[in-house]
Amino acid sequence: MDVDVQGVTRSVTVVGEPGDEGPRALVLVFHGSNQDGQGHRAFTGNTYDQLVEQGAVVAYLDGYQGNWNDARRHSAFPARTAGMDDIGFARAVVDALVTRRGIDRHRVFAVGFSNGGQMVLRLIHEAPELVAGAAVIAATMPAPEDFLVPDGPAVPMPVLLVHGTKDRIVPYRGGEMSGWARRLFKVGGRSLSMPQTAAHFAARNGISAEPVRATISGGGRGRRRTWVERTRYAQDASAPVDLYTVHGGGHTVPGPRRAPFVLGATHRGVSTADLVSAFFGLGG
Repeated sequence: MDVDVQGVTRSVTVVGEPGDEGPRALVLVFHGSNQDGQGHRAFTGNTYDQLVEQGAVVAYLDGYQGNWNDARRHSAFPARTAGMDDIGFARAVVDALVTRRGIDRHRVFAVGFSNGGQMVLRLIHEAPELVAGAAVIAATMPAPEDFLVPDGPAVPMPVLLVHGTKDRIVPYRGGEMSGWARRLFKVGGRSLSMPQTAAHFAARNGISAEPVRATISGGGRGRRRTWVERTRYAQDASAPVDLYTVHGGGHTVPGPRRAPFVLGATHRGVSTADLVSAFFGLGG
């Protein structure tokens, strides 16, 4: 499917047809750097396609020349230098699918990996009315001085976070990316750690209670062994925040397909699509 955004034709791969059960949820998937929607679909082993069986439509959006115009001040991606309106692109996709696929505009969820996760962070802060919840994989909040979205009223929403502790591209501990990563990806600046990112969203959602931790899954052997710990921020009727820390995990998406070795270990005992489905209530 193609949509026009300020005179530029943008592409998206849509999986799922209108059903007889009424308006369907929509999951917008934002790929990582140097990918496109179909490439990310293959990279994750088509894991998000299973959400169609649970009543959702899944849309894999294509960035501009493999990247997104996220809100990091020191980004030099082509999407940034060309001034691509990626917020407008997301809006256009939602509008088109409300008409063509019977989407429930109030059940739109965004999922992003790496640079796509940064794009989802921008959506949460700049266009919160567009999405009912967000999932961010392998991306952390830019430090306040490096975040371009102006301060505004916080709009609470459920936020799901997934990150590996041995991510060599986006450090779990925050700070600056390594020199080679900054040169390769043309991005600089400082970022919060993933626990600080989770605390940021918990505060936005009005949660002051201490988080609750639980071990979820283990897998692999030796140096590639990984295990998953969930840190849940929840309080009364506040929108929750779940952080899934993949101990030993790399710059990867937990699920059925292993990422290339250079990206680090992929945890396969948990499916990110299952986490998304359960967290946002897509299956029921």
